[in-house]
Amino acid sequence: MKICVFCSSGNDIAESYKQSAFRLGKTLAEQGHTLVYGGATGGLMDAVAEGAAWASGEIIGIIPEAIVRNKRLSALPTTLIHTPDMNERKKQMLAMSDVFVVLPGSYGTLDEMFSVIAAGMVGEHTKPLFCVNENGFYTRLLAHLHFMQAQCSTTKSAHYQPVFVKSTEECVEKIKNLML
Repeated sequence: MKICVFCSSGNDIAESYKQSAFRLGKTLAEQGHTLVYGGATGGLMDAVAEGAAWASGEIIGIIPEAIVRNKRLSALPTTLIHTPDMNERKKQMLAMSDVFVVLPGSYGTLDEMFSVIAAGMVGEHTKPLFCVNENGFYTRLLAHLHFMQAQCSTTKSAHYQPVFVKSTEECVEKIKNLML
């Protein structure tokens, strides 16, 4: 499968998250999956791609021109796709990928995640999205999502829901179960 990973490209992130991202990329590649990611240098983007590269995996980087101009283009992807902007990047990631994984990140990561969720909620796709809540990184966001469900009448039975997991290992198990 093609597994799209949304994550931080910032370097000021805990080493434990980088190690988890590396293990995720390595494990996915060892299992024969293709990594789809943002194609930039730094942070968890480097870590997940380094893990996949370490295991000789296929890596598809999808990168907007603004990031290329900022000299943040990674040398790790085996296939590199340039897009004119972030919106086209998200569109291509959604079309190309079978599964989405969200690791710790900031605004860009949340933007990508919510784009996938919103598209799923309106029926544009049914592709699973796993949000890795390692060390409680997304606990407050999860609480806010529950608050929104209560306040905005967003039903818990909506046909598309993200799945929150506690670790990259649990995420890998969930992905394995999709294949059974």
